[in-house]
Amino acid sequence: MHTGSPASPGSPPSRRPLTVLVLVAAVLALLFGGAAPALAHTALSGSDPADGSVLQTPPRQVTLTFTESISFPDEALRVLSPANERVNPRPAQHADGKANTARVELSGELPEGTYTVAWRVISADGHPISGAFTFSIGKPSETAATVTADSPDDTAAGRLYGFFRYLSYSGLALLVGAAAFILLCWPAAVALRPVRRLLVAGWATLAVATVALLLLRGPYEAAGSLASAFDPARLARTATGKPGIAFLVRLALLLVAAAVMRRHPAVRPFREGEGSPPTDFGIRFRLAGTALALGLALTWATAEHASAGLQVPLAMPVAALHLVAMGVWLGGLITLVIALRDRGPGGLALPASAVGRFATLAFRAVAVLVGTGLYQSWRQVGSWEALTGTSYGRTLVVKVAAVVLVLYVASYSRRAALRLLREPVPADEAQRRPEPEVVRVAQLVGASGPRKVTGGSGGPDTAAEGRTDGADGHGDGDGDSDGDGDSAGLSPAAESERYRRGLRRTVAAEAVLGVVVLAITTLLTGTQPSRAAVSESASAAVGQEPQAKVVTVPFDMGTANRRGQVQITLTPGRVGENTVEAVVFSEDGGLATVPELRLTLTQRESGIGPLDAKLKNQKGYWATYDLRLPMAGEWNLDIVVRTTEIDQVTVHGTVRIT
Repeated sequence: MHTGSPASPGSPPSRRPLTVLVLVAAVLALLFGGAAPALAHTALSGSDPADGSVLQTPPRQVTLTFTESISFPDEALRVLSPANERVNPRPAQHADGKANTARVELSGELPEGTYTVAWRVISADGHPISGAFTFSIGKPSETAATVTADSPDDTAAGRLYGFFRYLSYSGLALLVGAAAFILLCWPAAVALRPVRRLLVAGWATLAVATVALLLLRGPYEAAGSLASAFDPARLARTATGKPGIAFLVRLALLLVAAAVMRRHPAVRPFREGEGSPPTDFGIRFRLAGTALALGLALTWATAEHASAGLQVPLAMPVAALHLVAMGVWLGGLITLVIALRDRGPGGLALPASAVGRFATLAFRAVAVLVGTGLYQSWRQVGSWEALTGTSYGRTLVVKVAAVVLVLYVASYSRRAALRLLREPVPADEAQRRPEPEVVRVAQLVGASGPRKVTGGSGGPDTAAEGRTDGADGHGDGDGDSDGDGDSAGLSPAAESERYRRGLRRTVAAEAVLGVVVLAITTLLTGTQPSRAAVSESASAAVGQEPQAKVVTVPFDMGTANRRGQVQITLTPGRVGENTVEAVVFSEDGGLATVPELRLTLTQRESGIGPLDAKLKNQKGYWATYDLRLPMAGEWNLDIVVRTTEIDQVTVHGTVRIT
């Protein structure tokens, strides 16, 4: 119920939906109007050998470079031969001590053919990323290597990990929201058994989910089986990594929270159903609760999106505030629904003043949510193009739409809440008449019997004055909050109960929509940020830029000084227009000039050719820049090398066009 502050109930509620829409439009304009260029979290930026390259000699190692620092799970980098055999005997290491690189050494004897490099690493924000590419030695070939292209989350361990991630967010919301409602809005709510159960349920859900995430982290990172979750070696590696440390700290904070709650004198009596409802938990207890909530939220911020990318020192506390505000609002809504439905010992009922305090608290929480959400969205998305062109951006659009719907429903919660709150006497009227000496007693939401006013001499008239237009439903211009018609003739108790039912319905609807927003938020935490996706696409485009296909063919005319090699380079070596460069090397490896060099290409299987490359002498090498190849596949090269006016030889080679 993130409504306006009850201190200003006179603002027209009918304008609230329009105000909400204008606010959302304005903040989106601020968000993307001055968006900075895309900046990645972690993406593959290059490799050696390059994707699709053809090498004449076997490489001694394979090196991958990423845009940010990475860590290695089991089997982080595998190089597979054409026969699907592992050719890197040792695991990956950082190259030259650089945290954004991965390197493996290769076996000494590598046959010709196409090799597959499969990689899976852990990005700086704690999420696994994976991919694969190929390179060839000598010439391309068929390969028996198979590499799955599934998403890192599309495994049994990944799906379970996502489920428990959602449970952990839900547990945090229940725990923080129920605690905030008790500590800041209505301390006597601790006497309600359903509220205490909600508090315990939030704690238990978060604890169980955290233990499950700790166990599943290893299989999730390495795409392993669920059985490996209990592998002591893998669990030990998880416990020393950044996510594992965050999980252990979270569990320690939960134990501290449980110990504090068990030992507090205001809480203990209600475990046995004894004592009287507390009126205040004290500033120290509230500060301790705030510190624990922020500490729990930081265990997410230190191991997820906020821990990588730009402005990390600012992003982490902002992410923690966002989570705490989410918990205060959503968990508080659920607690309010329960408090509206249940009574405590001796008929204890929710007072209207508590509704007002929660309305103020929820408004402040949503203000924090909007501010921190704007910053996080700018940081993760960065541009309008990324908003509509990436999975993260499209999911964020759905979340914004859901939030707008929640705000719209919240406007009706405000209208219902205003009827349960005492509206203050207008300032001009207060100046015209003296203030009666009245001590007002807080109105109980749904309490039976007439309201009592003590401590003054106003008698019945004073009591009538104490009930304001906001309480009787005729002074705020809203009409009936629940649409049941005119309330004239109802007793104060019946009227209060009627407003109470309307508030319960709207707050329940708001809470359900809040759960949907939470589910979308959980999905966002497991989705690659738009900035990273855009950068990865750019890196992939760079990797797809023209790659040269090089063919070297020896020739021998049978006479002295008539032996050498001719090297043909086709760029990019793909269907369509290609550049062809040819260089002749002498027997001793130096460049040689020849009076004539001709090249024709034929694809015998399809009956295409011969196509004359029409090479021209470029004073040291031969070249053409507009050879068009119409079809992919194996092409035969016929090369005529003339070394003198009467000596020439024809040699042959092959090249695979993709």
